Amino acid sequence: MAKLKNIIKQLSEKDYKEIHDSLMESNAEKSAYVLKSLRERQLSDSKIMVELDVNANAYYTLRSRLNQKIEEHLLQQMESPRTDILRKVANLNEVLFTKKRTISIATLRKLEKELQDYDLASELTVVYKSLKKLHVHSPEYYNYSQLYNRHVAFMLAVDKAEDLLADYFKKYGNYYFTGDPLEKLGLTLVMKEMQNVSKLYESHRLYVYQSCMMIFHRLFVEQDDMAHEGEAIEDIFARVQKIFETYNLDPLYYHLNLVFEFLRLEYYNHYKVYRQAEKYYEEVNDAIATLLVNYSNYTFTARFLISKIERHLRNNTEKTLYADNESLLMDIETETHDIPKHVVYVCYRAISCYYAGRYEEAAKIINNMLNEVSLKKYPFVQMEVKALLALQYCMLKDFELFTQLTNSVQRQIRMFGKDDCENVLLFLKILRVATSEAKKEKAKKIAAIIPKFKEVTVNYFAPTALIKMDEGFIDALAAIEGAADA
Repeated sequence: MAKLKNIIKQLSEKDYKEIHDSLMESNAEKSAYVLKSLRERQLSDSKIMVELDVNANAYYTLRSRLNQKIEEHLLQQMESPRTDILRKVANLNEVLFTKKRTISIATLRKLEKELQDYDLASELTVVYKSLKKLHVHSPEYYNYSQLYNRHVAFMLAVDKAEDLLADYFKKYGNYYFTGDPLEKLGLTLVMKEMQNVSKLYESHRLYVYQSCMMIFHRLFVEQDDMAHEGEAIEDIFARVQKIFETYNLDPLYYHLNLVFEFLRLEYYNHYKVYRQAEKYYEEVNDAIATLLVNYSNYTFTARFLISKIERHLRNNTEKTLYADNESLLMDIETETHDIPKHVVYVCYRAISCYYAGRYEEAAKIINNMLNEVSLKKYPFVQMEVKALLALQYCMLKDFELFTQLTNSVQRQIRMFGKDDCENVLLFLKILRVATSEAKKEKAKKIAAIIPKFKEVTVNYFAPTALIKMDEGFIDALAAIEGAADA
């Protein structure tokens, strides 16, 4: 939680005291103690845990709540001047009907400058509309009419960009679950439309929206580096960061900073620069619930769950996933209408259970999801999910349910052809060897299939690829004593 420590150190004395006093008044003494220890005593996390007599999970929760409290305080400080400006805009009629014309014009021009600093296009249209009225008999009328028309058009362009962004990531969910070239083409067309909208105005807000889409598009859709024209991704990150620093009072940018931390993480993961990726992992992981619930219109948030599993597999820490979820995902609200995100989330939870040896819980989670949502639109992902469920039945030695499920998947495989479902076919073959009555050379047979499975590449969501097929996996399956030949 290096980010939290840095934020605490950079707090002004006034902000630090106000946050500390607020924590004490709300009976959050432990959080106040953590704040003081990191700020004044600069203690290590392990030392604070000893002094508070709490375990790692409890301390993690304390830090997350403290981070949230600090963010709320800073956001409140950020919004105060902005709220004051919006209040002035709302009371413009009071000025226009009660003040002299010269005072009204001076007030409106001052408001114009303040609104430009905050990039509030919608409120600027109100100001220009009022200035237009005040200059109806003046040569300035034409100028303010043009400004009014331009800002109305700009406001519509920003709305269009926001709609395109949300539509893009909705379409990406379909592409991620099908790998359909037509879905990919649709994403490319939305990307081009976003670029066209952004070219209409020299706007940092449009540039930020375009960057959200473009970086993700290059990393996960058009991955051929030679095909890309224009700015390098590193340059886009630098320019966006400069915009955020310049407009540091903008609440939207304050929140979108999380999206770009996530994109930086994925950028370094994409190029396997894992040491750099670690700089952003903790920040994104701390905000995982917020990212999943509130940011789906700005990026494909479920991608982080895949990256998180992959990171733990690289570090051989996959068994800690389950405990990590207990503190990070306690209050998350699932959204079954967003099927791709929901399925990835459920598979993530099930895989976390699997690595913790909680096979029954994993099976229950998957079964509940299959009963809640229909995956008929995504038949290949449906087979993958069922294969993941079959693994749980295999580990539970529930051979009856295992046989029913695998027979169902086999029927689907026959419908689409073995060549299109080779990954699922090989995965089930591994499980069938494990559940067979024949004990002779079972581990050797499983080990022989695994390289073939790993050679198969699919261009859609495949949770079976997130199962670690090491010696422990082979030994666990080989130890299963089969019932009647599954």
